[in-house]
Order: sequence, then C-alpha cells, then structure tokens
Amino acid sequence: MNEQATTLIVFFNLKEGVSESDYLQWAQNIDLPTVNALNSVASFDVYKGLSILSQDTPSPYQYFEVINLKSEAAFLDDIQSEVMAKVIEQFQTFTKDASFISTQNIAA
Repeated sequence: MNEQATTLIVFFNLKEGVSESDYLQWAQNIDLPTVNALNSVASFDVYKGLSILSQDTPSPYQYFEVINLKSEAAFLDDIQSEVMAKVIEQFQTFTKDASFISTQNIAA
C-alpha cells in the first residue's frame, strides 16, 4: 500500500533583531532551493502573512511554509543529511515559535 502524501505547514515569526531582508535573502537563496531539491519533497513554498481576512488585524504569524511531501518517512530521512542539518540550524537562528503541522488533504 502506498503512503498517502503529507503536507507540512509551518507557522513562524522572526526573532527579535533579525533583519527581514536577511531572512528573505537566505530563504530565497538557500532554504527554498535546498528543500525543493530533496527527493522526498514535491514542492516547497514560503508565504508572508499579511492580515486576518477582511480585518485590519495583522497576521499572528509573519511567515508560513507549505511543504508538499512525496513521503513523510523519506523526508525524515532526508533531513538527517549534513546539508539539511545546516539549513535547519540556520532556520533556527532566524525564527522563533515555529510550529510544524503535519496535514493530509481530506479530498485525496
């Protein structure tokens, strides 16, 4: 039986004192290409939270990552590599309160 694809949704804010431009440069040049190159990843995108829909209220999270996985088990293996360990360490220097939510499409 094939493993059902999983989507990880990551909610996070930048740490106090972190330059948003530094984070964006790192995300575009390191994080996105490295994670998208993993065999276990179908797609990886990062979104900036703007506001609560139809309200003048800022998003409670500055950024959201959506990682569509081909296999959660393979992804867990992939992130054990030296390259990914470095990317994860760098991610942690930029971010606080990151929540990694494992999800499945209910229509799949």
